Amino acid sequence: MLEVIILTRQVTEMADFNSSKVLGGVEGAYPRQMFRAAGFTDSEMEGPIIGVVSSFSEVHPATSHLKALAQHVKAGIWRAGGTPVEFHTIAVCDAIAQGAGMHYVLPSRELITAEIEVMVGSQRCFDGLVLLSSCDKVPGAMLMAAARLNIPTIMIPAGPMLPHKFNGREWVMCDIKEAMGELKAGKIKAEEFLRIETDTCSTFGVCSMMGTGITMSAVVEALGMCLPGLATIPAVASERIRLAKATGERIVAMVDENLRPRDILTENSLENALRFVLATGGSSNVFLHLPAVAKELGLQIPMDRFDQLSREVPCIAKFKPATGHNINDFHEAGGVQAVLNELQPLLSTDVNTITGNTLQENLRGVAVLRPDVIKTLENPINSEGGLAVLKGNLAPEGAIVKQSAVDPKMLIHQGPAVVFESEEELRDYLVAESVRHGDVLVIRNEGPKGGPGMRELSIPAAMLIGMGLGDSVAMITDARYSGATRGPCIGHVSPEAADGGPIALVETGDLIEIDIPARKLNVMVSGEELAERKKKLVLKLKEVEYPADYLDIYRRLVTSAKDGAVVHLDSPLSDND
Repeated sequence: MLEVIILTRQVTEMADFNSSKVLGGVEGAYPRQMFRAAGFTDSEMEGPIIGVVSSFSEVHPATSHLKALAQHVKAGIWRAGGTPVEFHTIAVCDAIAQGAGMHYVLPSRELITAEIEVMVGSQRCFDGLVLLSSCDKVPGAMLMAAARLNIPTIMIPAGPMLPHKFNGREWVMCDIKEAMGELKAGKIKAEEFLRIETDTCSTFGVCSMMGTGITMSAVVEALGMCLPGLATIPAVASERIRLAKATGERIVAMVDENLRPRDILTENSLENALRFVLATGGSSNVFLHLPAVAKELGLQIPMDRFDQLSREVPCIAKFKPATGHNINDFHEAGGVQAVLNELQPLLSTDVNTITGNTLQENLRGVAVLRPDVIKTLENPINSEGGLAVLKGNLAPEGAIVKQSAVDPKMLIHQGPAVVFESEEELRDYLVAESVRHGDVLVIRNEGPKGGPGMRELSIPAAMLIGMGLGDSVAMITDARYSGATRGPCIGHVSPEAADGGPIALVETGDLIEIDIPARKLNVMVSGEELAERKKKLVLKLKEVEYPADYLDIYRRLVTSAKDGAVVHLDSPLSDND
């Protein structure tokens, strides 16, 4: 009896943390005993309790090292007087998910966000969070969760894998995809292809190219949500371990300071991140993820704002697959901080960061270390940003193209449409070598709702490059592309076909107009003809394998790509379904 009284008094007198409200007093006896049964001591329950949320799995290289990295984060938390409590969330790999599995990739973002919300919201004992992200959808999901929960939070991007050196060049993941097309076109032999396939991804980490994984990792750093440098430090570097420990120490201080995500994630910081992406030829998928984060903050980033910023921000750095530079080169050049420093005249530098300093204070002493990699505002690679928003009668609400990765010969193009109802139809067409120079391949019914899941068409796009057609054949779709895609590949066409968008009305042989400098995307068919086609249109969503599965739920709730493809209750299926 005396022991119970003493323990109750000890816990009742805990510091005023969130955890004390759950674990203190007589009412906290039940959860206290659960913590004890999990191996925690009474002193560890005195807080602050920090959730260490890792996207660790053994499925792919961007996650496989995070279990070990989390232990170093926990060491920093313990050193600072906090108590780390680790749990995990899912993280799918786009490379493995290609094809049918890709239906699940973008929808996984909503699940990851919900997983973190459910764990934190149900347990109610976390005073702060450290989020260890991996690639593609995970950084966006974790930013969404941070904004939604708004308790002190700091992030750690997974870091890039090192490139592989072979035959006098450095190879990264996108080289495998293009080699598939080269093998198909007879440009390389099977033995060389096997060598490329086997050795290219030589360490764990995120693929060392400016795909969505690295772009979103860099966005985390540009937003000020991680310690400077973490986006580009190689995953295998010991410096990452030291910064993981420093991250653990910093989150405990952030709890004491009550520094929360919504103090950092503001309209100005989001626009800073967008300017960074545009200046570095980043992934078009940012136009899905940052609007989704903004929505969690009660903000909006319309497509027109994306394009306005792209016209204002020059491209001062480009990486694989658009150029020969990889992310190791980017890190050697000074990484995210060096680009932000060069962009200072265009940024809001008084925004807060997790360091406790403003962006301007963080950038003191930062410099570009390799001018061959990061150019200046006065002498940019391109006068405009890497991404552009196209509009016209084919995409009234907008479409996205990575203009920094388009051959100059294809910036303006007209050609006949060849229409496909799915990615599978397109792949069969490519394998049959039926593509003609000048064609515009139109792939529909692959949007957020129609796919369902808005698959990325990165392998078909890379195959076109490998087949030598990147300067003569365009692709247009209501799906999306990998951040590592290059060539005239236009995605995110809105409204999508499943919502009756004009892309559903295109017929094979229609002339398509693409004018990226003028931001135009049109089907050269009269308004009267399109109206007649619309009358005959019968919308029918693809059947999913299991009518009651997550994909069916997702497609009933998902919004348009122009709004970030977020799950929202105001997004019912069309009455035509």
